[in-house]
Amino acid sequence: MDGFSSKDMALKAQKKILSSMATKSSVQMFIDDTSSEILDELYRVSKEYSGNKSEAQKVIKDLVKIAVKIGLLFRNNRFSKEELGVAQEFKKKLHMGAMTAISFYEVDFTFDKAVMAELLTGCRDLLLKLVNTHLTPKSHGRINHVFNHYADPELLTKLYEPSGPFRPNLTKICKGLNKLVEDGTI
Repeated sequence: MDGFSSKDMALKAQKKILSSMATKSSVQMFIDDTSSEILDELYRVSKEYSGNKSEAQKVIKDLVKIAVKIGLLFRNNRFSKEELGVAQEFKKKLHMGAMTAISFYEVDFTFDKAVMAELLTGCRDLLLKLVNTHLTPKSHGRINHVFNHYADPELLTKLYEPSGPFRPNLTKICKGLNKLVEDGTI
């Protein structure tokens, strides 16, 4: 055969369609309510911190597009055995990041921006390794955009100020993360 595969073509079409419909209403079809609530809080934090509504929307839209595309790749069994190992590493690192975020929230004055930033950049690097051959450079850019945004030490410091303006947002984020950890989602 000449390298044509209708299955590959269908997968590309699905990724393209899902990429263009990553709006808040369509997110509900692919992301559970708890994750959606966390995304809403992350959006509010980004918007308030950056003072730029369109940038905050772009970060969340990029995050949703990546999550949907990776979910699509998993459902279509596109990852090799080695890549599935990377996916397990990513899930462990994400779980550790969630537990660390919750711990920093629950115990005042324990927050360490370097630790949190390292966990987020470690997740980014594993995710880039996982999708290296599956997604386009534009998608790789989206991954970098999202993780670099939320790994910003200044943003993290503001987020974790015990009596800072983002404390209510952090409370909701950590409550959601705790639920996802308890459910075994992350």
